[in-house]
Amino acid sequence: MGDKTHTHPGAAGRAQAADHPASVRNVVLVGHSGAGKTTLVEALALTAGALNRAGRVEDGGCVSDYDEIEHRQQRSVQLSLVPVEWDGIKINLLDTPGYADFVGELRAGLRAADAALFVVSASDGVDGSTRMVWEECAAVGMPRAIVVTHLEAARADFEEMTRICAEAFGGDDPDAVLPLYLPLHGPQAPDGHAPVTGLTGLLSQQLFDYSSGERKASEPGEDQLPLLEEARNRLIEGIISESEDETLMDRYLGGEEVDVATLIQDLERAVARGAFFPVLAAAPAADGARQGLGTVELLELITRGFPTPLEREAPQVTTPDGTPRALKTCDPDESLVAEVVKTSSDPYVGRISLVRIFSGTLRADQTVHVSGHGLADRGHEDHDVDERIGALSTPFGKQQRPVGHVIAGDLACVAKLSRAETGDTLSAKDDPLLMAPWEMPDPLLPLAIQAHSKPDEDKLSQGLARLVAEDPTMKLEQNQDTHQVVLWCLGEAHADVALERLRSRYGVQVDVVPHKVSLRETFGSKAAGRGRHVKQSGGHGQYAICEIEVEPLPGGSGIEFVDKVVGGAVPRQFIPSVEKGVRAQAAKGVAAGHPLIDVRVTLLDGKAHSVDSSDAAFQTAGALALREAAADAKIHLLEPVAEVSVLVGDDYVGAVMSDLSGRRGRVLGTEQTAGGRTLVRAEVPEIEIGRYAVDLRSLSHGTARFNRRYARHEPMPPQIAERLREEAKAAS
Repeated sequence: MGDKTHTHPGAAGRAQAADHPASVRNVVLVGHSGAGKTTLVEALALTAGALNRAGRVEDGGCVSDYDEIEHRQQRSVQLSLVPVEWDGIKINLLDTPGYADFVGELRAGLRAADAALFVVSASDGVDGSTRMVWEECAAVGMPRAIVVTHLEAARADFEEMTRICAEAFGGDDPDAVLPLYLPLHGPQAPDGHAPVTGLTGLLSQQLFDYSSGERKASEPGEDQLPLLEEARNRLIEGIISESEDETLMDRYLGGEEVDVATLIQDLERAVARGAFFPVLAAAPAADGARQGLGTVELLELITRGFPTPLEREAPQVTTPDGTPRALKTCDPDESLVAEVVKTSSDPYVGRISLVRIFSGTLRADQTVHVSGHGLADRGHEDHDVDERIGALSTPFGKQQRPVGHVIAGDLACVAKLSRAETGDTLSAKDDPLLMAPWEMPDPLLPLAIQAHSKPDEDKLSQGLARLVAEDPTMKLEQNQDTHQVVLWCLGEAHADVALERLRSRYGVQVDVVPHKVSLRETFGSKAAGRGRHVKQSGGHGQYAICEIEVEPLPGGSGIEFVDKVVGGAVPRQFIPSVEKGVRAQAAKGVAAGHPLIDVRVTLLDGKAHSVDSSDAAFQTAGALALREAAADAKIHLLEPVAEVSVLVGDDYVGAVMSDLSGRRGRVLGTEQTAGGRTLVRAEVPEIEIGRYAVDLRSLSHGTARFNRRYARHEPMPPQIAERLREEAKAAS
C-alpha cells in the first residue's frame, strides 16, 4: 500500500457485475451525521473514474441523487450502493445514514458488507453512537479501518485525532489503531492554518502530493526522514505484533531490517482478519481536480487489505421448517442463497430490491423462492412463495445499469419482486432456504395517524403496507382498544420521513393525532346492580330481570362470572345470556368507555316470563345490571405500566434515574455491565414514556438504549384520571 502510482482508469472505474468472488470488495461506510461519508463516496468514485470532474456520471446523474427526501432534509436517510472499479476489483461502497433514527439502514449495510470504513470528522471527533457500532463490528470480527475527514477545518489536527481514535477504538491494544500515512502541510495561510496538501507513506517513505489535483509521488529529503522515524517504528512494531510469523518480532528487536514487502503483506493479512485497524486521511478533490487527498490510498487499502467475500463466514441457513443446512461459503456454482437488504419504490419501475448474494448465481428472469421473515408483530407478513424476478442491474445514484447475472459475493438491484421485503431470503425454487435475520432495533416512538380526507382513507391501507415493506424497523399497529392506526418509529426524524414518503411516494395525506394508551376500568369497591328489561308493545314482549353483585379482584384476574341463582328464578338456559350481556358491557366500559377488568360478577337472583323472556332480553338485562352497579360504585381508571430497561453510560446514570422518577417511575435496581455502562431497570406508566425514545437520546447524547414490555395495569392517580375524563368529555 502506498507504493504505486495510478493512472486514470477511465471506463474501468464504472463497475459492472463481477466475474469471481475474489474480485469483489463489499465495504460499508459508518460514521455520525455530518462526518462526510457521502462526500467521501463521491471522492472515491471520482478517483476511480466512475464520475467526471463535475461529479456526475456519464449520463448526467449525480452519485448522491438518491432520494428527494434526502435533498430536502440535507442528510442521508437510507442505505445507498455505489459500485466502482479499481485495479480490476469491483468495490461496492455502501453509504449509510449517520443519524440514529436510521440505524436500521446501518444494520442492513453491515449485513451486506465484509468490511467497514469508520468515517470520523477531525472537527467533531468520535461520538458515542459510533463507538457502539464499532463494538458491534468487533463482536462479529468485521475488519475495520478509520478515515479522518474535514482536515481543512480550523484547528484540525490529524495526529490528535489519531490518538483519540486509538483511545476510543483500541480497547486494551491502542497500538492496533495506527496511521499508515502522515499529512503533508502546505504554506501557512495568514490565519495561521497550514492546509494539508499531501501524505507521507510511513512504510514506503514516499511523499504523495495532491496539491495539483493529481497524485504525484516523490522521495523525501534527508531532513524529513527523522520526522517520520518515531511514527514509522511504532507502525512497524504494531504490524509485527500482529504477524503470523512468530519469529519476526524477535528478529526485528534483534536489529534485523524487515523489508517493506513483508510488512505490507503482514499488514494486509492483519487488516483482513480484523486484528489491525489503520487510520488514513481523506478529503474531496478541489474544483476541477480529479483526485481527492488520500483517495488513492483508501482504494489501495480496500482492494489489497480488506477481505474478499470468500473470507466471510456465511450467516446461518435453515430450511423453511427450521432444519439446519450447511452453506458452502460464497460458491457461484452452489445452490442460490441471497438476501434482500433494502427495499425501495420507484415511481416508474415499481419495487426495487437491493440483494446480497451469499451463494450461487442470480440470473435475470429467474424464478426464485422467497422466504421470510418472522416480523409479523411489526406488520410484515411471513413469506413462502415463488416469484419470477425482473431485470437485474447495478445502481449508480438514480441510474440503473443492466446486468445479465450476479455471482456469489456481489450485490445488485432486482426489479419487480412484488412479495419480497427487506430481510427476506431468495433461494432456488426447488431448494428453498431461510437465512437467520439480522438484529433489528425495536421502534419505540408511537405516531398515531388518521387519513386527512376520504380519498386518503381509501389509499391509506395500501400506502402503509408498502411503507412497512421497505422498512423492517417500522411497526404498524391497528390498536383495537383505542381504534388508532399507530406507526412505531425509531425517532422523530424517522417519523418525519415516514410521513413524507406516504405523501410524496404513495399520494396519501395523513394527520398526526395524540397517541392514546390502552386504559382499563375496574371497581374500587363492592356494588350491586339490578337490570330490568321489560317491554310490552304488541306481539311478543321482552321480559328479563336480574340482580348481580360486583366485587374487585386482584390485578390480572380478568372478568369472573359466578352463578348463585337458586330456585330457578333465572331459568338455566338464560344464565349464559346474562353472562354474555355482562361481558359485552364490560368490553365497552362502564364509566369512561374503557374495558372493565379484574372483577367478579355474581348473579344472585332474577325473574323470567314463560312467554316473553328470551336470550336477547337477558343479555340486555345483564348489561343494564352492570351499568347500574357501576353508577353506585367508585370506578378506578387503570393505566398500563411498562417494565423499562435502560442501558446507559455511567456518566448519565444519575440523570436517567432522576428522569425516570419524574415520570412516576419506580426504579427497581441497577447493575454494572461491560464497557462502563449501567443497566437501569424500572417500572413506568406507559402514558409517561410516549416520547421517551426522543428524550433519552437527548439526555444521554445518543449513547443510551432502552427497551420496554407491558407489565400490568394499575390504578392511575385520581388527579390524572380526572383530567383524562374531562378531556374525553370535551372531545366528545
